[in-house]
Amino acid sequence: MFIDRARIYLKAGDGGDGAVAFRREKYIPAGGPAGGDGGRGGSIYFVVDGGLSTLMDFRYRRKFVAPSGEPGKSKNMTGRDGADLEIRVPPGTLVKDDQTGEVLLDLTVPGTRVLVLPGGRGGRGNARFATPTRQAPAFAERGEPGPELWVQLELKLLADVGLVGYPNVGKSTLLAMVSAARPKIANYPFTTLRPNLGVVAVDEGQSFVLADIPGLIEGAHAGVGLGMEFLRHVERTRLLLHIIDASGLDGRDPVEDYHKINAELSMYSAELAKRPQILVANKADLPAAQTHLPRLRELAAQEGLEFFVISAATGQGTEALMRRAGQIVRSLKEAEPAPEVVQELELPRKKPAPLEEFTVVEADGEYVVEGEGLERLLRRLDLNNREAVRYLQNLFAKIGLYDTLREMGIPEGATVRVGELEFEYME
Repeated sequence: MFIDRARIYLKAGDGGDGAVAFRREKYIPAGGPAGGDGGRGGSIYFVVDGGLSTLMDFRYRRKFVAPSGEPGKSKNMTGRDGADLEIRVPPGTLVKDDQTGEVLLDLTVPGTRVLVLPGGRGGRGNARFATPTRQAPAFAERGEPGPELWVQLELKLLADVGLVGYPNVGKSTLLAMVSAARPKIANYPFTTLRPNLGVVAVDEGQSFVLADIPGLIEGAHAGVGLGMEFLRHVERTRLLLHIIDASGLDGRDPVEDYHKINAELSMYSAELAKRPQILVANKADLPAAQTHLPRLRELAAQEGLEFFVISAATGQGTEALMRRAGQIVRSLKEAEPAPEVVQELELPRKKPAPLEEFTVVEADGEYVVEGEGLERLLRRLDLNNREAVRYLQNLFAKIGLYDTLREMGIPEGATVRVGELEFEYME
């Protein structure tokens, strides 16, 4: 089964908590603070693995959580970092934000390794808060929670050659004839519900990947039928084999079919419509095909396309078609610039806001201090610890919070809230 979409949950590891500890050694009765920092949580990476071709693995596992960092230890020892988690995906994988639909990554080059979610920072131990006036701090920071994200994975096939055409024109039969692929084949529309891949060997050491993609109908560019499934996958093929049912047994005109399919390609993507094509008249073994073959040959001449007459059912003409497709793919590959192998990337992310950036708003008689940096800091401190609260009070003075409250003319005794911390304002 071909799996080309998945929705997964990612969470980087939490940072370890900082330690509160003091030196307790013989002959050093009043040792200073010696609590170490917590370890960083494990980060999450996507790695492009050229050996994978589907998203099948994500059918059975949808949650990926990296290990947390260990807490800090005494004697100023830092806790161990959480192990990084690598998630392997096939080339051609798009990574989208599940909430917004924004494309975060387009992973095409094998070997690329991308940092998606960095692990949470470890909390600082009490040794980091020692100052000349605060020589024995009895508080430390909690570790920072690891970021989390739901993403959609979407695989666009990296096939060299795509088979395009209406449903039931013989694309699956052709794939089965020229490769070892065994797609489901039956005489009714939309037999192919998922893309099928086959490797076609044309000469020793020379082969290409052929994709049989769900059939296209009118309105496909707007999502009608299986159109979006088709068009998403055909985007990355180098060459299109436009398969036409030359017999016209389903009551359709083969020449009209050609124009309608190309119109759908153009409406979806102008670039896709310019992709090299070979016009292939299939089912030539049926007597009815002889009526339409001259018209199709004339159409190919008018459009400037190479023209092949085949029968996928009997194998007639298929070898010559595959050899020519292989030659075109080879020349297109040689003309392409060599892909730049990027060993490591980092997903862009917003820089943390500084503590000095805050606003004060009045709500229901209370004054609420809002600031991303301050709220992040408060989440990492134990507000039940008096020393931690005193540290915050000194910090508020440094960043100008008290000056801002004074300038606003806040009355004595007014309630001020900063995150979960609440205090009465006194001049």
